[in-house]
Amino acid sequence: MTIRTFSSREFTRDVSAAKRAAIEGPVFITDRGKPRFVLLTIENYFAQSGAQEPSFLEMMDSIDGGGDDIDFEVPRLSMTLRPVHLEDGEI
Repeated sequence: MTIRTFSSREFTRDVSAAKRAAIEGPVFITDRGKPRFVLLTIENYFAQSGAQEPSFLEMMDSIDGGGDDIDFEVPRLSMTLRPVHLEDGEI
């Protein structure tokens, strides 16, 4: 596991480089020379914290209001049924 350090200025200039570095291990972000933040991949976060990755429903429920203000109507499926004629021996 590789640990990289970015200053706040370096992090601001190249967030993509910090994200790529986080794939290899934790990235410390310093503020005035002192470590203040740590950037981890979500997989590393869950592995290190011992927490379980939330399900999609748990994530949606964690949104303020639980998504109650989202308008969603399930579309009806319209199908025309027609008889099927099978010849002898066909399934």
